[in-house]
Amino acid sequence: MPENLRSKTITEGVQRSPNRSMLRAVGFTDSDFQKPIIGIANAYSTITPCNISLNVLAQRAESALKTSGAMPQVFGTITVSDGIAMGTEGMKYSLVSREVIADSIETACSAQSMDGVVAIGGCDKNMPGSMMAIARMNIPAIFVYGGTIKPGHYNGRDLTIVSAFEAVGEFSAHKIGEKELLEVERRACPGAGSCGGMYTANTMSSAIEAMGMSLPYSSTMAAEDSEKADSAAKSAQAVVQAVRTQLLPRQIMTRKAFENAISVVMAVGGSTNAVLHLLAMAHTAEVPLTIDDFETIRQRVPVLCDMKPSGPYATTDLHRAGGIPQVMKMLLNRELLHGDAITITGKTIAENLAEVPDAPRTDQAVIHQWNKPVYPQGHLAIMRGNLATEGAVAKITGIKSHHITGPARVFESEEDCLSSILAGKIKAGDVVVIRYEGPKGGPGMREMLSPTSAIIGAGLGDAVGLITDGRFSGGTYGLVVGHVAPEAQVGGLIALVHEGDSITIDANKHLLTLNVPEAEIAQRRSQWHAPKPRYTRGVLAKYAAQVSSSSIGAVTD
Repeated sequence: MPENLRSKTITEGVQRSPNRSMLRAVGFTDSDFQKPIIGIANAYSTITPCNISLNVLAQRAESALKTSGAMPQVFGTITVSDGIAMGTEGMKYSLVSREVIADSIETACSAQSMDGVVAIGGCDKNMPGSMMAIARMNIPAIFVYGGTIKPGHYNGRDLTIVSAFEAVGEFSAHKIGEKELLEVERRACPGAGSCGGMYTANTMSSAIEAMGMSLPYSSTMAAEDSEKADSAAKSAQAVVQAVRTQLLPRQIMTRKAFENAISVVMAVGGSTNAVLHLLAMAHTAEVPLTIDDFETIRQRVPVLCDMKPSGPYATTDLHRAGGIPQVMKMLLNRELLHGDAITITGKTIAENLAEVPDAPRTDQAVIHQWNKPVYPQGHLAIMRGNLATEGAVAKITGIKSHHITGPARVFESEEDCLSSILAGKIKAGDVVVIRYEGPKGGPGMREMLSPTSAIIGAGLGDAVGLITDGRFSGGTYGLVVGHVAPEAQVGGLIALVHEGDSITIDANKHLLTLNVPEAEIAQRRSQWHAPKPRYTRGVLAKYAAQVSSSSIGAVTD
């Protein structure tokens, strides 16, 4: 084993003895000073079911590291529950938490000169935050996903957290009674694990597995199943081997790896947030990747998995059907993956997939056969037009109407919009505009799951369009466009939309257009002034001052 960075630092001489004394106090003995020190970045928290089981995984990883000849050091990092914060002011901290997680892991590992890290996370921002830190530090590392929640059940149907949000809309539209609303709420989240459809958490875990930065099959395991803890132990063993061979994250997180991740996101029908997070991860890893690369890959990769929110199946169903390796093998066979990309196992993608069947089993319907895809092309489209000169992101599959031209219904915040929807003031044919919710304007780019779920629940999902400079939950579907850039706070055209203006959303042509004469737009622009920041101190103020456009990942460095 090559002499590790920590042993170089603390065995230089007597002058370093205080370092040794501090480490003896936490369990080091004489022989341990020659072992690699591996951090365990543990996002355990009782704040959210996504993270409540992570301590078990951290303990298994810790034990496996010791058995493998390394010295583990466990430290904590934060999480924010998107599902609990959704629709509140607290949701502004969600995307901010991605940066805090990245900064905290980098700080702990770099301050203590760790030789490698096992990052363990559950809720949405845990994954990109961890991966951004891993890319910055470039020490041997692996990501361990906390696992998906198992679906709840009511009246013969599977439930997820999105079921509860949609039930609110159904109740407001008088489609269900209070008793059914309460039963759905009680049963939607039956235990530990991240939201159970192909929402943001499971999308990002799938993307990280496709990149080669987590172990095969690990991204779709259920949090409460024993194989999840076994996978954490195997992950710890893998990172010790990576320390021995000095297999570094930036050798794995290459352009080919990001293309593989995007291909898998398209194939599984993943969240729009994958665009934002993969751009941010690529920026941190110094890999050239643009928002238009998603469109290029979308056109050649079909949607193979019929997953919630637009389909009927949960992530546990995907796991039983063969998981991400089965999807990857189908893509690899059609030269839609880079099989020579190296992974944290030390093997290539092609080597990892060698024993995976060429086609999915015929006794399941989650993963479609290649000749009968759910959709012939990917679902995450990059929209352009005068309303989104830097781009915007939309899910364009699973919707009946691909085109709408209608009057703008303009709202300056998510709360104002939700109130109007629940009061029945939004009608078929309207185009809802929610602005000043972007990275700088929100700040924090809140997810609009509450308004979109209310629209779906009211039965208007195919009759109403919605655009925003904020984000969408992975549970959102319908004729909705997010990540509109430039955002309103910096003078993007979305700031100049007036109530009743004609707006066109054309999913087929990927157009997002304000149908107002240029002269009128110029007049409005001359009278527009940026509103004062909503926060002047604290983490949100610092974030708003530093954050970039969503079109490049909403990064802060």
